[in-house]
Amino acid sequence: MPADLNDYFKKRKTPSPEPEKDSSGNGNGGNNSGPDYQSPFGGGGSTKYAVIFGILLILILGFFTFKPFTIINSGEVGIKVITGKFQDKPLQPGLHFFIPIFEKIIPVNTRVRMITYSNQTRPSVNDGYSRYEGGLKRNPAIRVMDSRGLDVDIDLAVQYHLRPETAPRTIATWGTAWEDKIINTKVREIVRDVIGKYAAENLPQKRTEIAKEIQERVRKAVESIPGKPVVLDSVELRNIELPPKIKQKIEELQAEKQNVMIAEQQKDRAKREAERKAEIARGEAQKKRIEAQGFADKIRIEASAQAKANKLISESLTPALLQLEQIKTQKAFNDALRVNKDAKIFLTPGGAVPNIWVDTKGRKQKATSTQQ
Repeated sequence: MPADLNDYFKKRKTPSPEPEKDSSGNGNGGNNSGPDYQSPFGGGGSTKYAVIFGILLILILGFFTFKPFTIINSGEVGIKVITGKFQDKPLQPGLHFFIPIFEKIIPVNTRVRMITYSNQTRPSVNDGYSRYEGGLKRNPAIRVMDSRGLDVDIDLAVQYHLRPETAPRTIATWGTAWEDKIINTKVREIVRDVIGKYAAENLPQKRTEIAKEIQERVRKAVESIPGKPVVLDSVELRNIELPPKIKQKIEELQAEKQNVMIAEQQKDRAKREAERKAEIARGEAQKKRIEAQGFADKIRIEASAQAKANKLISESLTPALLQLEQIKTQKAFNDALRVNKDAKIFLTPGGAVPNIWVDTKGRKQKATSTQQ
């Protein structure tokens, strides 16, 4: 060690004698030199606080620089990676700490997502995911071939979400492009298989059946994946875009069907009108038949009653009664002769037939009577 430092430490260990005061009262013993030299390694109180403050400042700056924490939002889970290895247990929403360089936390979205397969252009809204439309991933319509090899565009919308409890294993196995590997490939494959069984012109009529089959097969394919990484919520068949020629042919068939339907409606209307008129005619005929039958029944009843009356009358006639009636008739003729003396009377023998009398008054007398 150098001599000056040794001397310094010796002086620090041995207390120095009190300096003599000079005549002026200074304690320098007549020496004009300054106060004793202080070591730069001395431990003054203010210096200690400055060192502690500096250390804390460095720690705070390092904390915000390396940012050894992350916040997992609702609808997400965190995947903790330690030296490149994914931990099986996902981190729930909240504040989580990790050791920089050795650890990191990857937030993974577990909200409901949607892939749309459509040729229609929509305004794009970015929510932090590339090629997303308000959280919806857009793809062109699925072009497949029907049973005869004609191209058909299928417009679909698929809703799904990542299963939270298996998210670390899913990302470790399938990577961040798990949607294309799980959902996109299976949907395209199944749509090709289903549409390929039908002719293009029959697709609109089979729309409900096709949509149900696609959804069931996609759900079955997703659930059959080991670990069940994804939950399928729905598969919606939005539109079936047919080739122009097939579309024109279908429109022509629809127009023919419409014309046939109109003709059938007119035929049914005419048939109903004819049936109505026939029913009215049958009612009129029935009415006339009933009236004729009633009239005939009336005549028959009257004739029967008259016959019965005649029979009763004939049974009640006696010679004395006939003679009495003849006397009454004779009396009536006699009364008539008193009024009309010019009348001629013809008497029938036996008195069975009434007497007949004829007015023989002359024309002049008739004219006079008329004027009167």
